[in-house]
Amino acid sequence: MDIGIVGLGLMGGSLGLDFRALGHRVLGVSRRSQTWQRALERGAIDAGSTDLGILSSSEVVFLCPPLGQMVSLARQIIPHLNANAILTDIGSVKGAIVPPLEQLWPHYVGGHPMAGTAETGIEAAQHHLFANCPYVLTPTERTNPADVETLATLITSLGSRLYRTTPETHDLAVAWISHLPVMVSSALILACANGGDRDIYELAQDLASSGFRDTSRVGGGNPELGQMMAQFNQGALLGCLKTYRRSLEDLILQIEAEAWDDLRDRLAMAQRERRQFDLD
Repeated sequence: MDIGIVGLGLMGGSLGLDFRALGHRVLGVSRRSQTWQRALERGAIDAGSTDLGILSSSEVVFLCPPLGQMVSLARQIIPHLNANAILTDIGSVKGAIVPPLEQLWPHYVGGHPMAGTAETGIEAAQHHLFANCPYVLTPTERTNPADVETLATLITSLGSRLYRTTPETHDLAVAWISHLPVMVSSALILACANGGDRDIYELAQDLASSGFRDTSRVGGGNPELGQMMAQFNQGALLGCLKTYRRSLEDLILQIEAEAWDDLRDRLAMAQRERRQFDLD
């Protein structure tokens, strides 16, 4: 199968590496010629260009730009697609992306691979990035079922765990487990940095270990990605942040009241609830 990938960073490059390893022909497009040339050297694509015309033979095209560029880039791509080509994206928000894209192209299917690292760019691309990770498809009533099945086959061949849900349900779920943690983690880092005493802050930096590393990791990630999460999933994220704020206020009240038994019970509840998540 000829597979087009537009945007050859971590995600697009990793898709290319895996699809080529599975025997597909991968055609890559990037804004800069240096990027697709490096992707070619790394074995992530069979051919590349800055010209969207290279996609004309593609049977499936993966859109891998930042969220804010998704719709405008799709408009540029569509004149170069063959009539039956499937168009999909990897955006982490679907409610703001799916409606305009499915109006632009009858063979569009929304998608979101729940994988990644803190690194970016083609040099960060790696084999098996998507193995054992969730990959969500978000078909609607307008989506062609045959297109969904074609994509499902490709995705499961990557070793991903396939899920199907609506764009709205997807956005609510990822607001809790992806977008909220970015904001909470960022707030933790900023609170430490603005605590008031520079000497204590510098000592804290020296003492920081696994607890701070784990809870601060996503807050130290790509600022543009965090902004896009908030901008395009504003309603769901605000709801999560307000619920989180109430949870923090409850903890503050228990500590102020020295309600240690209640605090222990609350922490025990958190311990039990965490076991419900498939994190191992």
